[in-house]
Amino acid sequence: MRIGRVIGIVFVVLILLVVGLFVYADFSLKRTDALQDYSGRPAAGSGTNWLMVGSDSRDGLTDEQKQQLATGDDSGSRTDTILLLHVPGSGKPTLVSLLRDSYVDIPGHGKNKLNAAFAFGGAPLLQQTVEGATGLHIDHYMEIGFAGFAGVVDDIGGVNMCIDTPMVDPKAGLNLQPGCQDLTGAQALGYVRTRATPRADLDRVVHQRQFLSAVVSKVTSPGVMFNPFKIIPLMSSVPAALTVNNGDHVWHLASLAFTLASKDLVTTTVPIAGTPTIAGAGSVVLWDKDKAGRLFNALRTDAEVPPDVLTGH
Repeated sequence: MRIGRVIGIVFVVLILLVVGLFVYADFSLKRTDALQDYSGRPAAGSGTNWLMVGSDSRDGLTDEQKQQLATGDDSGSRTDTILLLHVPGSGKPTLVSLLRDSYVDIPGHGKNKLNAAFAFGGAPLLQQTVEGATGLHIDHYMEIGFAGFAGVVDDIGGVNMCIDTPMVDPKAGLNLQPGCQDLTGAQALGYVRTRATPRADLDRVVHQRQFLSAVVSKVTSPGVMFNPFKIIPLMSSVPAALTVNNGDHVWHLASLAFTLASKDLVTTTVPIAGTPTIAGAGSVVLWDKDKAGRLFNALRTDAEVPPDVLTGH
């Protein structure tokens, strides 16, 4: 009887600790009014859409950390990474990289590169720009800056990546040799930022998706999820590194992580038609209107994405 009572007490204490950890993590999230209603906003379609942003904000970095992470001293914030995740009611989720140099209409600012929307008006203007370009209603928002990204990677003990060819980019503080290796936070930041590769941005968005997959696979693995020495520090530090929309919670992020770790996840880059140089904007990316339109229409209606619109990069 006494043993049963002790086991019961321990069980209750563990449940309270888990609940308390989730409550703490939820309160630790930084929230902003990222997703706003406006005239002409696309109606909600089938499924759920996430807008995920990796900004180049240096907020919270000391001069020493800026040097260690090779971030430079630029002020303000732009978006190095823009990802759109569609989670259908049924079927395979789709992760789409929206190239930051995409030449799109930015409300109130004419046509410009997509990442300029974030610089001009932060998350709300980026949301409106993405919704206008894709016709999709964004339901959830998540943003992480340089400091948060590097910190998360270090918190989980690094992330193993297999490098095919040498990757050297002094501007990104990157010097990786071929082979499978655990990347530190600083190395990981360089890996997802570098454009010093044969296909520049097209390679970069592939690296970003590959690394995101590796991160969430490690975070959702039994070795982390059921190890209190790893999951407790992770739940204590990761939420503070993220900015989400008002109304988003830790359980939304948990669902996001398991979706990104799914073996059924389809990944692609928005189909492109060309990369001309335009006065006032420089080198830009033009979307293939037909293929991009069919891609986003499939996501809006929870239909299967036509194979010919998947870019393979």
